[in-house]
Amino acid sequence: MDFGLTFEKLLLIGVIAAVIIGPERLPKAAETFAGFVRRAGEYLRDTKSKMRDEIGPEIDDVDWRKLDPRQYDPRRIIRDALMDDAPSGAAATASAAAGTAAVASGTAAVAASAATPLLDPPRSPMVRPAFTSEAPPPFDLEAT
Repeated sequence: MDFGLTFEKLLLIGVIAAVIIGPERLPKAAETFAGFVRRAGEYLRDTKSKMRDEIGPEIDDVDWRKLDPRQYDPRRIIRDALMDDAPSGAAATASAAAGTAAVASGTAAVAASAATPLLDPPRSPMVRPAFTSEAPPPFDLEAT
């Protein structure tokens, strides 16, 4: 996190600070800033050693790049989760045939359930139901 600061910008900030502070107060300000930087470094070193003491040697085995929240893509996570459970070979053909049969039975169940609107028929995730004014989509009051 560099906040968009380049060397030129930092140099410009330093020159402006030196002009504002003035030559008589500049040594004291530089000494205060050096102390602040020193204390921040000590704080970071102490924090790192405390983490190493509490977690133990396993902290060296952690791949911190994998835990970076900026790399999480919900689409990739869902795709990977769905692809991990995908059957292969003859099992995939059998499950595809079963899915086709489920779609056909689900369509028949949708037509049969028009008389009982309180029960949701089992649907295949590949089939989108057709909503009409007589059969609106389900509405969950607790979720909204």
